[in-house]
Amino acid sequence: MGSLPDLTQNKTVRILEDAERHGYGVIASIVYNVEHILGVVKAAENKRSPLIIQVFPWQVKFSDGLLVRTAADAASRASVPIAIHLDHCQDEALVKLAADTLPFDSIMVDMSHHEKAENLAKTKELVSYCHARGIATEAEPGRIEGGEDGVADTADMEGVLTTPEEVEEFIATGVDFLAPAIGNVHGEYGPKGPNLDFARLEKIRKQANGRVRIVLHGTNGFQDDVTRACITKGVSKINVNKLVLEDWNTHMRENASKMLLTQFMEEGVKHVVAMQEHQMDVCWSTGKAP
Repeated sequence: MGSLPDLTQNKTVRILEDAERHGYGVIASIVYNVEHILGVVKAAENKRSPLIIQVFPWQVKFSDGLLVRTAADAASRASVPIAIHLDHCQDEALVKLAADTLPFDSIMVDMSHHEKAENLAKTKELVSYCHARGIATEAEPGRIEGGEDGVADTADMEGVLTTPEEVEEFIATGVDFLAPAIGNVHGEYGPKGPNLDFARLEKIRKQANGRVRIVLHGTNGFQDDVTRACITKGVSKINVNKLVLEDWNTHMRENASKMLLTQFMEEGVKHVVAMQEHQMDVCWSTGKAP
């Protein structure tokens, strides 16, 4: 049996290790179409910032992998480090299909819809499967409430904040990145906004002690200071959806019937670029690309 691939050369691993070492965060942007890909890559090059492009399983199925390959092609041509990540993959067969046939640098093995023992067992098996193919992995200790477009809705399942024991249990699966539950939710927070347990986050970072990188999910509606507080307490990967796509969504609603298609697409990309650039400034990743 041959030796396993060296994950120290994995793109997502290298991007996040540098971010943690130097105290900045890397935006991991969900994309739904080619305009989004163009926008986030252009922003990364404008800002000289590393970037992670993310898709949900829905995008894989909807485009039969075409969107993933398009993102990977754009990343390969970029002048800054860009990794491709599959977020919230809750289907074991799809994890394996993605690892075998698509150009992902990392995959979130999300078995959080199972009870903990089964979650851990399935996570360990799938982490090993991905690692054998040179793909880094992410998992969710505890359970983050809510749902997002393209992800199975777990709103009927109670959120469970991540405990110290779970941190150790998930690190033991071999996973590379942890997305803890610290009061964050998928989707919208409501009028009071997020109420995060920063003390818990800080303890998780100290306990991890460099063995895994820490990921922040559920950032819809975050103010800049909240994002920065998470980074200072150990987060290196910041998943975003609306924080980069909200102005594009508004543009879609307001201008779809008012512009020529080509102008409509070009203006949409400009909205993505502007919001992505702002988030790179917020996360202190501007100018950090080698």
